[in-house]
Amino acid sequence: MNENKKNYLACERKEVFLLLMFAAGMMGAYTFILRGGVFCNAQTANFVMMAVYIGSGMYSQGLYYLIPVCAYFMGTVVSELLPNPVKKIHLFRWDTYLVAFEILVLFGIGWIPLSVNHHIVQVMINFIASMQYNTFRQAESIPMATTFCTNHLRQTGIGIVRFLRKNDTKALSKGMSHLSMLISFVLGGIVEAFFCSLLLEKAIWMALIPLMINFILLAYSDLKEDRRDFSKVPSGH
Repeated sequence: MNENKKNYLACERKEVFLLLMFAAGMMGAYTFILRGGVFCNAQTANFVMMAVYIGSGMYSQGLYYLIPVCAYFMGTVVSELLPNPVKKIHLFRWDTYLVAFEILVLFGIGWIPLSVNHHIVQVMINFIASMQYNTFRQAESIPMATTFCTNHLRQTGIGIVRFLRKNDTKALSKGMSHLSMLISFVLGGIVEAFFCSLLLEKAIWMALIPLMINFILLAYSDLKEDRRDFSKVPSGH
């Protein structure tokens, strides 16, 4: 293993974040194409829609958006409360359990017919996306979001400009790391869009592939490499 990577827990490595972004792109494409035309990985759009409906006098429609917002909020709360109790089990780290939980939730979603109210699936993905975003915060000391792209785009631009102005190769490297996350997200969306027409509601199972790879990487590290580091807190927490 690269010597530099030994300084990081498995849950902080870039390859883990790339796989999470790939899965997030799949979740975003899935909910947009098949589950109501929405993007459940973040909440800005829900706040905008709530404001628009309430401002237009359609109060019941606007207040509905409190449901996905609260689901996202609860995902954050749960992912803050569980890591310490889980740590005491001394089997896997919280990050590993979370990926396993995501796998179970997405597998269950694949069994929910498209005829069922889309809000149910949307809220489920709101919840796990929030937990993922709050749990995986830094990839090898670089702050990273794993469920949406806005800051990755910003940081890519910053890195390129700083390189052009000051020949700052470190800033460029950081920007390229963010660019790789953007590319991974887009590729995940492309793959999922292709399979949505073939597998319908079960297309979300394609996201299980990157998540299963991540689970294997994280579980192996918990049992082998990071065994002595159960007390170590990931960067950014």
